[in-house]
Amino acid sequence: MNKGAGISRREALKLAGATGLLAAGTALGQAQAGGALPNGAGFYRFKLGDFTVVVLSDGQTPPGATFPNWGANPGKQADFEQALREHFIDPNRFINNFNPMLVDTGRNKVLIDTGRGGQAGLLLTHLANAGYKPADVDTVFITHGHGDHIGGLITNGQPTFPNARHLIGETELGFWLSQATPPANLAAFKDRFTLLKANQEIAPGLTTVATPGHTVGHMAVMVASGSNALVHYGDAAGHWILSLRFPEHYLGFDADKELVVKTRAEMFARAAADKHMVVGYHFPWPATGYIRKAGSAYEFVPAFFTWS
Repeated sequence: MNKGAGISRREALKLAGATGLLAAGTALGQAQAGGALPNGAGFYRFKLGDFTVVVLSDGQTPPGATFPNWGANPGKQADFEQALREHFIDPNRFINNFNPMLVDTGRNKVLIDTGRGGQAGLLLTHLANAGYKPADVDTVFITHGHGDHIGGLITNGQPTFPNARHLIGETELGFWLSQATPPANLAAFKDRFTLLKANQEIAPGLTTVATPGHTVGHMAVMVASGSNALVHYGDAAGHWILSLRFPEHYLGFDADKELVVKTRAEMFARAAADKHMVVGYHFPWPATGYIRKAGSAYEFVPAFFTWS
């Protein structure tokens, strides 16, 4: 097009659409952050074979201390801090991300974890931004019973995803229900859950993966379409730098420190060898990438962000 020529009707419509999106984003930001404009629309969508994968942000925490929760090994905090600073991260301003994921297989719409729920959780807003309604979700899989993964099971006293089958690991649910005061959302769903073991089908193309240690019965999810594969780690992967760089690293809220170290070593070795994609629930947004060997340890390599 000549520089001096007017824009076409098609270009004008595209510009109007972009302006409308910006206005919507501004309104969303004002509603969520007291007038601050949020970055993006809270979802990252891409193709995995014939499937559509949508990583959904449930928001972030305000900056806070990294330690001891995100690096609990006695005497290792100085090494951990150095590693973070090498990545231009201030250990005193740790920001936690929460990343549930929707897999649209064309036949099923499977949600992996439900976020925090309540006023803090942004999952439903970002699900709507991606073009889905809660009623569209036909399967919900819970990786484990921590509150930031099950908080969105219930909204205003009712199931958030009314048309969905709800699935969880048998060992995981049994553990939480055996506690003197089990998590309210798990207790409320105890008769609705379908219980799964390792290597069982969640829906065609999605399979449970045993990843114990963070909790007693934690399970990740393998998603496979044709020759393409991705694993949503849930919380099994830990911290995106420290858990990969330091083989002995564990979190303050890992239930079984020795077991989780073993589990992570196996997960990272498999991902590096197979070169499948990974998503980490607490990895930096959009939390999608690959694992590769780095000397005697590993590192997370973010996937190239695509707009299409």
